[in-house]
Formats: sequence, C-alpha cells, structure tokens
Amino acid sequence: MSNEWGPLAGLIGEWEGTGGIDHAFKHSKNIVFDTAYREVCTMKPFGPVENGSQTLYGLDYKSAMWREDEENPFHTEVGYWLWDAATGEVMKGFVVPRGITVLAGGTTTADAKSWTMKAAIGHEQYGIGENRYLAANASSRSYEVTINVGDDSFSYDEVTMLNMKEFDEPFAHTDIHTLRKVRN
Repeated sequence: MSNEWGPLAGLIGEWEGTGGIDHAFKHSKNIVFDTAYREVCTMKPFGPVENGSQTLYGLDYKSAMWREDEENPFHTEVGYWLWDAATGEVMKGFVVPRGITVLAGGTTTADAKSWTMKAAIGHEQYGIGENRYLAANASSRSYEVTINVGDDSFSYDEVTMLNMKEFDEPFAHTDIHTLRKVRN
C-alpha cells in the first residue's frame, strides 16, 4: 500500500483479538467491573477525498466486541479514520448505536507508529454528540485514544470520561486491547 495513508497504512486489513479489558460500570450488578472481551475489526482504504484544497485518505472501519459467552456483541462502532498529510492531522470519526457520535483528532507524522487522538463535548473541531438520555444519565465529557502499530498487530488504550448519575466525580471508562492481523 502506498504512503498516501500515512500512519494509517499499518492499520489496513482485518483484525482479531482476545483478552481486551473493558473497565466500566455494570448497571446489572451496580459495580465497577473489568470484563474481558474479543474483538473483530475491518479497515478498508479509500481516497483521495477532496475538500477544496484539502486532500484526505482514509479507512472505512467496522468493529464489534463480545464478552466471553455472549452471542451478540455488547459494543459496535462504524466510521472512518482519516489522514491529512498537509497538516499531519489524523482523525477517527465513529458512531456507537447507543446514540453517540465522536470525531477525535490529533497530529502526528506520516511514519508514526504511535499517536493520540482526543475529543470533548463542546470542542469546536473534535467533538462528541450524544442523545438526551445519555446527556442526562451518562454523558461522555471527553474521549482519548492512543494507538500503537506493530508489524502484524495494533493496540489501543482508550479513556472516556463520563458524568454518571451513580458517581459524584467523573468516571473513567477504559478499554485496552491488542489485535492481530488476520487478512490484508
């Protein structure tokens, strides 16, 4: 794959992983709990996309996560990863079917193997949108993800800060996982 995709080039393909850890509040048990999960993720390249003088290359991605014995995924995402070589801007835009949309971004170099993207409620460029229920009960205040790309693997470390009715202080919902490439 040519270098138009910059740091995203190492993410192109189909990925799987077991042993991810979801640190979250479990409403059914009324406790904070770490849950192991497996994940399947596909990232397909596209581009160029022209926005006036801006040129973007991207990855169309879909991801699903399952707890150990569940038939249906407990979490899914669909969206795009984008690279703007002129500005060094890297972005991840995605939707979660709980009523959340996120556009996270940051800057890095074309040959980077590690980078961080962030979003926050009310941020002018990198923002979070959510439905009324979530805004009242479990509002996502900020999102941060660090990506590390290896030869045939990539890992992420995510932190979503939530204002939840169950807690007086913001709660850090975290997800950490390493996926292995199963197809180009």
